Amino acid sequence: MRDSGAQWSIIRPNNFNQNFDEGLWRAPLRAGLLALPIGSAPEPFIDVQDVADVAAALLASDGHHGKVYELSGPRALTFGEAVEMMADVAGRSIRYAELTLEEYRAELVAGGASEDEVEEVDAMFAAMRAGHLAEPTDAVRQVLGRAPVDFGDYVAQAAAAGAWS
Repeated sequence: MRDSGAQWSIIRPNNFNQNFDEGLWRAPLRAGLLALPIGSAPEPFIDVQDVADVAAALLASDGHHGKVYELSGPRALTFGEAVEMMADVAGRSIRYAELTLEEYRAELVAGGASEDEVEEVDAMFAAMRAGHLAEPTDAVRQVLGRAPVDFGDYVAQAAAAGAWS
């Protein structure tokens, strides 16, 4: 793409807030336990609306050609902190537990994941554990002129909609 001669911009968002209420972590959270091999590295989760707003702004305005935007939320939280916040706001018991890579791999395989899928998830979690995605960025503010959605605001809205009830 970079060598094609076309105008381009790249956005690289962190984990989405909505993974907790619409995506892969909803069912475990509703069951009361999210168990992952993340470690203690924080993650500045980003709201998908911020990602969409940035993408729309890049398509509709000039001055972004050749730029790469690392998109994140405004603050980094550990998965344990995020789950604790969800439990508090939802008013129910939900906990986070740390799994070993081997335990998580076994769960994925038992759930029908292919070896390629397991390897992709392993690579994502390895980058997270290493802290490569831990620092919040100001890319949303650079593009939109406003702060990204705070994780607490997302949790309040999702809980009010019954995401983890």
